[in-house]
Amino acid sequence: MRDLFWRRQSRLEKLRRRHAYAYRGERERRARRLRRTTLGVALGAAGVLALRSPAPEVATAASVHPAPVAKLLTRKPAARHAEGPAPVFAPARVDAPRVHRDLARWNRVFRFASRYGIPTDLAGAIHDAAVAEGLEPELAFRLVKTESEFNERARSPVGAVGLTQLMPATARHFVGPVERDRLYDRHLNLRVGFRYLRGLVREYKSLRLALLVYNRGPRAVDAALAQGRDPANGYDTLVTKGYRGRGTID
Repeated sequence: MRDLFWRRQSRLEKLRRRHAYAYRGERERRARRLRRTTLGVALGAAGVLALRSPAPEVATAASVHPAPVAKLLTRKPAARHAEGPAPVFAPARVDAPRVHRDLARWNRVFRFASRYGIPTDLAGAIHDAAVAEGLEPELAFRLVKTESEFNERARSPVGAVGLTQLMPATARHFVGPVERDRLYDRHLNLRVGFRYLRGLVREYKSLRLALLVYNRGPRAVDAALAQGRDPANGYDTLVTKGYRGRGTID
C-alpha cells in the first residue's frame, strides 16, 4: 500500500511539473504572438499614413526666392555690344605723387622721432605744424628741443608754457584772447610758436636775429642794435649748431 501511495504521489508530481512547464511555455508563446501582432499593426498604420500624406516639397531656388528667380527666367538676354565684348573694369587709379609725398613725410617723421627719442605722433605734429607755418622741420625740431626738451607741460620761471615756451601776451597777437592753460595744447602751441618765429625771420631778414628776438624779446634786441652792440647771448648758436638750412620754406 505504501509503495502504491508513493507511486501515485510521484505520478501526480510529474503531471504537476509537466502542467507547470506547459503553462509556462504557453505564456511565453502568447507573449511572442502579442509582440508580433503589435509590431505588425504599427507597421501597417505607418504605411497607411505614408500613403495618405502628400509628398514633401523639395526646397528650390524658386520656392525660396520666387520673385527674383521668375525675373531671371523671364528676363531677355542682354544684347551684346556691337563694338566687341563687355568692357573689363579697370582698377582704381593710384595717385602716385601723393603716395610719394606721404612716404617722404613718414620717412622724415620717423627719422626725427628716432633722432630725438620722441613718440612718432609728437614728431608728426611738430613736422606738420612747421610745414603749415612755412618753417623748415629741421629748425622746428631744434627750436622745440632747445625750448622745452619736448615736454608738453614745460613752464619757465617767467610763465612761458608748452613745447615752444609761449607767453600768453605773445599768443594773443595771433589767436586773440587765450588763457595760459590753453597754450599747453600741443597743436595750438606749435602752430603759434612757429608762426611767431616765421614772422620774426621775415621782419628781421635774419634767422640769427629772429632767434635772438624769440629768446630775449624784441625790446632787448632792438635796444642792443640801436646802441651798436651785438645782442647775441649764445641762444642762436645753441639752436643752429650744425644747421645748414635757411630756416623758412619759400
